[in-house]
Amino acid sequence: MAIEQNSNDLIHVVTLLGAAVVAVPLFRKLGLGSVLGYLFAGLVIGPFGFGLFSDPQSILHVAELGVVMFLFVIGLEMRPSHLWSLRGQIFGLGSLQIATCSIALTALALAFGYSLTVSFISAIGFVLSSTAIVMQLLGERGDVGLPHGQKTVSILLFEDLLIVPLLALVAILSPIGRTDGIQWSTIGIALGAVVLVIAAGRWLLNPFFHILASSRAREVLTAAALFVVLGTALLMQVSGLSMALGAFLAGVLLAESTFRHQIEADIEPFRGILLGLFFIGVGMSLDIKVITQNAPAILAGVVLLMLGKAICIYAVARFMGSSHREAVDRASLMAQGGEFAVVLYSAAQQAQVIPGEVNASMTAIVVLSMALTPFASLIAKRLLCSEEPSLDGVEEARDLSSCGLVIGFGRFGQVVSQLLLARDLDITIIDSNPERIRNASKFGFKIYYGDGSRLDVLRASGAEKVCFIAVCIDNKKTANKILQLVKAEFPQAKILVRSFDRIHARELVLEGVDYQMRETFESAIVFGQEALRTAEVPEDDIIAIAEDIRRRDAERFALETSGASNDDVAVRNLYYGIPKPAPLIEPKRQTKILNAEGQNLNQS
Repeated sequence: MAIEQNSNDLIHVVTLLGAAVVAVPLFRKLGLGSVLGYLFAGLVIGPFGFGLFSDPQSILHVAELGVVMFLFVIGLEMRPSHLWSLRGQIFGLGSLQIATCSIALTALALAFGYSLTVSFISAIGFVLSSTAIVMQLLGERGDVGLPHGQKTVSILLFEDLLIVPLLALVAILSPIGRTDGIQWSTIGIALGAVVLVIAAGRWLLNPFFHILASSRAREVLTAAALFVVLGTALLMQVSGLSMALGAFLAGVLLAESTFRHQIEADIEPFRGILLGLFFIGVGMSLDIKVITQNAPAILAGVVLLMLGKAICIYAVARFMGSSHREAVDRASLMAQGGEFAVVLYSAAQQAQVIPGEVNASMTAIVVLSMALTPFASLIAKRLLCSEEPSLDGVEEARDLSSCGLVIGFGRFGQVVSQLLLARDLDITIIDSNPERIRNASKFGFKIYYGDGSRLDVLRASGAEKVCFIAVCIDNKKTANKILQLVKAEFPQAKILVRSFDRIHARELVLEGVDYQMRETFESAIVFGQEALRTAEVPEDDIIAIAEDIRRRDAERFALETSGASNDDVAVRNLYYGIPKPAPLIEPKRQTKILNAEGQNLNQS
């Protein structure tokens, strides 16, 4: 019997892994994201699909550790000082969004005839967004560390802080056994747990990891990292707080530790697998029977609640100074209900605050909204990409006249313009990014909005009167198009172009550019010179070496752009008209393999 049970368990594990391996790459290939792939895989193999699993709650219970580890990794990226700087967003923006959404959704439920208590509990549960889904989508896009991503993280943190007060509120609203003293003791235990975690993180964790590191046992450090994450999460759960909040707090306390990167590397594999398992569990718990039996009410609830919440989030974001694009993006990301809503509704039913049918319907609405979030985010992204950028506070190029025209005010263009402005030259600068233009205006730069690849914009920018046009954009195709336009329409202007690499530089020369510079060549030369100084090479030798490298590069580039025959010895490093990568100076030492794995590979 034991062997048969182990075999069944192994079949379940293989099924879960196989479903993820098939669905996630497919959905990512279709541009739908990995979250939707996991949800679909869970739906297919769950009790309402092929029925390969009968108890999704048991999987969700284990997989919730993925959310815990994810928040721990996020915490590792935030130093305490940085978290303290976000306090205004956490308590200001977070509380305003929660309050606005709660009032609006409670009013919406009241309009459908529910009592005030049922309406409020249903609304406040849906208001709390899914930390797992939102953080995963932000992480896939690389937005967690960006300003708009930090605002979203701040709101999610505030929502996690509400878990204890909301559960306490359910107990107070319950018609069975109210005891205010118990609630105060619960809150005291929760605060004590937070203080204990902070104290342990400040005075114990670093010495603890130092002792373990001295043993030089990698597996012990991995076990210690898991112990810290899961131990903190367990302490918070026992204290009535969110496990995810506890793990995040532990991560923040270790953010300044010398072992931060090692801990993050150890946790990462477990985080990814368990978080994927969590999304599969959510997909399994999507009860198709409940949805089909109450389809009109549930579908209407999903649409109205998601739409109402999204409108409130958008309004709060705009009120707090966010741009239209940022507000739409946040609204699409956070319009769903979250995993805590299921816990809240279940507790409310047990406390006889809401009836069982409301619990079942609202749970189905929340899970369905979580499944629809990747679609909502994808639609919002498509809409934002297709709409014209906002030109609020931005002046378009019109009837301009100057000595020179600079196209592009990114990293490269900003440095170029500094030299020109230092000489007090009268130049016009245009850029196609309104946000960049608005940011530049805060520092006193006058940048005009315009797409330099359009002939009408070039004319409006005074291209027929300038003596030079500097193309400083980082798009090769667009740079080539601008070069062709300028050569054909504005022959009086010298054209200087930032080239991406050697191949692009050759294309520009063949098109007749007056001057081009590979964007990293000179900076790499200067960097290399400094490396030589660090190695205590005499200054005269450093200058001679740099000039020699420049000369060799110029000679080779001249051969690559010449009309010499392919049979010529000097251009044998060309194939199909494309420069073949080769060192300017041959290495004087042969390559040596330093690691054992490489030596074994070389011998085989």
